[in-house]
Amino acid sequence: MKKYTEIGFGNRWFIRTEFEHSDGSESEIKGITRPFQLKSIYLRIWIGRTVLIIDSKEGIKWASKDRRKLKLIIGFYGT
Repeated sequence: MKKYTEIGFGNRWFIRTEFEHSDGSESEIKGITRPFQLKSIYLRIWIGRTVLIIDSKEGIKWASKDRRKLKLIIGFYGT
């Protein structure tokens, strides 16, 4: 199971943990959960439909989304 702990504005909670299950489903909770084995750190800036992702493992990526949002998130990916 993948865990994404995110801190910033634009999500439901300022600090949240999202779980991505092996069947593809997702769930989220408020706050940080442990144990956590860090795999990468990322910064996500979402303005309108354009998303800039700066990831310590995958580098810089641009993405386009269907909905318009304003988000500024620092995230931690792990298991």
